[in-house]
Amino acid sequence: MKFDPDQLSLKDCHDLLGCVVLPRPIAFVSTIGANGVNNLAPFSYFSIMSAKPTILGFGISRKLNGGKKDTLVNVEFSRDFVINVVTEELAKAMNETSGEFPPEVDEFKVVGLTAVKSDQVRSPRVAESPVNMECKLLQILEFGEALRINSFVIGEVLRVHAQENLLVEKVVKAERLQAIGRMGEDLYCRTQDLFEMKRPVV
Repeated sequence: MKFDPDQLSLKDCHDLLGCVVLPRPIAFVSTIGANGVNNLAPFSYFSIMSAKPTILGFGISRKLNGGKKDTLVNVEFSRDFVINVVTEELAKAMNETSGEFPPEVDEFKVVGLTAVKSDQVRSPRVAESPVNMECKLLQILEFGEALRINSFVIGEVLRVHAQENLLVEKVVKAERLQAIGRMGEDLYCRTQDLFEMKRPVV
């Protein structure tokens, strides 16, 4: 079967990509709003863009009414954000924060997570996450047309916080991190089933 994305509905495109581009890492993004309220939300359209300079990016869709989600509004205000790694222990809380809460609601408090002060940005970190990446905003790209505009937020990592027990000779070991990944539909995966392949020497 062949698919032409421009002939598919938004839902069909979303479902197609979500089931073939996987597993996807989850950016658990924490921000602060102009009202001083913290926000926490997960985004699985997330990737590394450059190692040095250290650049990350994640995609945010609009609300059904075309309005901007709180994360995007907050990033535009503070010009920064924190990406927190989601482990299996944080899966339930992460999923709960995916709901569209009003701007005056602090999702940290809703799901019982701890907001801690960052070193170099205004946005808080998630204390329970074993890795936090403090980022300053570099650029926001926009795609699509109203009401279905999608924004891709690009940030430079200023500081990485990693729990000591994850490290072996300054390398975060995947088997210790126990991150989870996003699959299609309502599925997630664990990252414990690993195999190794050395890159070829040509």
